[in-house]
Amino acid sequence: MSQKYTIARLTLGKERFEILVKPDPALKYKHGEKIGLSQILLIDEIYTDAGKGTRASSDDIEKFFGTQDVSKVAERILREGELLITAEQRRRLIEEKKRQIISFISKNCLDPRTNAPPPPLRIEQAIDKVKPLIDPFKPAEEQAKAIIDMLKREIPLRMENIKVAVKVMPQYAAKAYGAAKNFGQITKEEWLKDGSWTALIEMPAGVYGSFIDKLGKITQGTIQVKQL
Repeated sequence: MSQKYTIARLTLGKERFEILVKPDPALKYKHGEKIGLSQILLIDEIYTDAGKGTRASSDDIEKFFGTQDVSKVAERILREGELLITAEQRRRLIEEKKRQIISFISKNCLDPRTNAPPPPLRIEQAIDKVKPLIDPFKPAEEQAKAIIDMLKREIPLRMENIKVAVKVMPQYAAKAYGAAKNFGQITKEEWLKDGSWTALIEMPAGVYGSFIDKLGKITQGTIQVKQL
């Protein structure tokens, strides 16, 4: 696939409709960015096979899209169809997914020898060594759980959750509550009569240190924490 253009396609029934698009603007559009169609379309044409230059018939376009307006047809193809990505885009997406996987492993795993999260650089080096197949479109968490088993051949890893009991003074309770939700699942909580907040939070073991630092700053060191 050329770095200057790529194809977006939509199959309706037995018919295929394709458009030629600029790779990066089209990918940004698929990821939800608001980009005008004029910045995406390379040519104002609807094809059945863009690679061969075979144009779709007016009758088929009308039948399947209910309009002859190229902009409306192209917009639907982009919105509902498949975007073929270039080799460079795939490389970038895989690198970004790799960083997400490394971050997940660092936050959710411990080195059983030290009971501390493994450094991201060490995880990256292990990934480069075992060379797992990284899918640029699958969620990082879904892939990370399989990759962890591969990495255990190179570095000691243990994935586990911990339960933490916390109590926050009234003046910090609301802000602490908002921050705590980002670290794990609040399985039990209670707002006391004086406005204090108590909770039981289940979180990945690897984020415990960051949790203490964050809530310690919010509460000016007054938070009460106990790992269960």
